[in-house]
Amino acid sequence: MKSLNKDTVISVILIAVTAIFFMETFNIPKFDYASIGSEVWPRIILVPLLVLCVIYFFQALRQKAAAEGRAVGIGATVMRYRNPIMGFLVFLAFLATVDYLGMLIGGVLLTFGLLTALGNRTPKALLLHVVISIVAVGTVWSLFTFVLRVYMPEGEILHLY
Repeated sequence: MKSLNKDTVISVILIAVTAIFFMETFNIPKFDYASIGSEVWPRIILVPLLVLCVIYFFQALRQKAAAEGRAVGIGATVMRYRNPIMGFLVFLAFLATVDYLGMLIGGVLLTFGLLTALGNRTPKALLLHVVISIVAVGTVWSLFTFVLRVYMPEGEILHLY
C-alpha cells in the first residue's frame, strides 16, 4: 500500500476527534429551566466542522490522486472503491431486513450477497456461494443457538424458538 499524504492523515484525525466531540454532546446534562438544551450550541458548531473536515479529506485524496496522475472525478473514485461500497450497501440491506428475515435467513442472504458482489458470478461460482452461505451461517447459528444458548433474532418468516 502506498503511503498516505499528511493532509489525508490529518483530515482523518480531525474527523475522528470531531465525531468523538459530537458523541460527547449526548453526555451533557439537561436542565429543566433551560429553553433549549445545553447540547444545542456545541452541535451547531460541530456539524459544520465535521462537514469541513470531510471536504478536507476528499480534497486531500483528490490532490494525492492528481499528483500520482490518476483520474480524480467522482466516477473514478467510485470505481476505485467499488468493493467497499458494495460491501456497505449489502450490509445496509441486511440491517434493514434482519428484523423481518431473521438472523438465519438474513445471514445466508448477506453472505451470498457479499460473495456474489465481490467474487465471480459464473453459474458454478454462484452454486458455490450458495453452499458456502448455507454451511457457514448454519454452523455459526447452530453454535450460538445450541452450544452457547444465545438466541439470534428470528424474524417474521421463520419461527424456530
